[in-house]
Amino acid sequence: MSNLTIEDTESYLRQLAAELTDPREGECLLCYVYRMLEHGCRGLRWASRYRDQRAPRATALERRLGQVGGLCDCEIFVNGYDLRRQYLGEPGGYAVINGVLCRERPYPNPMPSCLGVGRGSTRPCGLWTRRPRGGGPVF
Repeated sequence: MSNLTIEDTESYLRQLAAELTDPREGECLLCYVYRMLEHGCRGLRWASRYRDQRAPRATALERRLGQVGGLCDCEIFVNGYDLRRQYLGEPGGYAVINGVLCRERPYPNPMPSCLGVGRGSTRPCGLWTRRPRGGGPVF
């Protein structure tokens, strides 16, 4: 295999990885992190990646997420945020958060498209609402 072929292949794989894991234009933090949880949860990896690429001035993001119980990417949804009632799926549905089946959250499959945010924002789009303190689903 020639060096050019190896370089072309490596470049293609980097491009493909970026297409799969980069935030989409206008995509909010929560829609991005929820989409990325398909690839697993290891700390605030996806939230930090979003911040680094879309909102580098949001230096307090980890602290803010921690205040709502989001000490890792999956806990953002377990403790901090939920889909608004009008976007939830049918009763008896479920969400898969970090590979764990969560029957208390009947998230639709596929998820609705992100409603969008401005560049530089780490606020959630209109799909999401803060979970009440003490847990419990917002229904």
